[in-house]
Amino acid sequence: MADNVMMCVFAHSGFDRVAQGVAGAGRALAGELGGRLEAVVVGPADEAALAALAAVVDRVTVVDHARLAAYEPELYLAALEQVAKDRQPGAVLLGSDTASVELTARLAHRLGGSPMSDGTAVTAADGRVRVTRSAYGGKAEAVFELRRSPAVVCLRGRAFEPAAGTGGEAAVERLEAVLPEDVPTRVVARHKEAVEGIPLEDAQVVVGGGRGLGGAEPFTELAELAEVLHAAVGASRAACDEGWVPPSWQIGQTGKKIAPELYLAVAISGAAQHLLGVSDAKRMAAINNDPDAPIFRHCNFAIVEDYRKVLPPLIARLRELT
Repeated sequence: MADNVMMCVFAHSGFDRVAQGVAGAGRALAGELGGRLEAVVVGPADEAALAALAAVVDRVTVVDHARLAAYEPELYLAALEQVAKDRQPGAVLLGSDTASVELTARLAHRLGGSPMSDGTAVTAADGRVRVTRSAYGGKAEAVFELRRSPAVVCLRGRAFEPAAGTGGEAAVERLEAVLPEDVPTRVVARHKEAVEGIPLEDAQVVVGGGRGLGGAEPFTELAELAEVLHAAVGASRAACDEGWVPPSWQIGQTGKKIAPELYLAVAISGAAQHLLGVSDAKRMAAINNDPDAPIFRHCNFAIVEDYRKVLPPLIARLRELT
């Protein structure tokens, strides 16, 4: 069973794009290890999400309990520990959501394994798991070999293609979690920020604005372009720090990491911190009046011009085509 791979899914997120990417990575890793891909769902799962999950893995276990209805770090950790100690997988994979980032290292410690976060690739060599992640602000890559089993890895889920169907449907087992009565910490308040339009993490097209826009008003024009493209609007850290847009719009190393089909950067110079957040984009384009802007070295398409001369005719032409 040490060759099996266990992926973790949290019911409050469902089988979203991040989880689908983790399933893709898990399927490939299980093939290299010569084992199976198992999914563990913590919390009350949606039946549609379970059916989609069961179509791409070899086994599904739902760990449910009334106290798991909402995310609680200590209780989710106890539930995952319980299943992992029973199944003894060679690797445990989690996505890049807040809960996974919080639990990865703690779960590895409890299981006596090796933790690693923000993985962009995961492979096996000589029976050991190797994880690739960005280094030096995205200027290089580092490969780590995790020598203690299980390898507990938090993956940048959108960096991976979703898993293909197995051609069948895995059985769904339900397990009643044994949870501790007393926990050292608990969530005392929750705040969910309202999202207008398409969430950055789920968008197929993203339009990003930077310091070169000069203020908050030009983001209205970016929103017009995004509407025509059915895109989400994001921003560089500089634009967020200036207070022109909310912090939740920030893309980059300390913001959100995205993997759209197309990323269009408008008036963004292309600092390493920002580029790390868009490194998984399938295609990149940029509009900038500086021909030496670093972002041009990473683009498939580029326009060297003042954005104010480009956006109005671009929006008008796109409206004609739609």
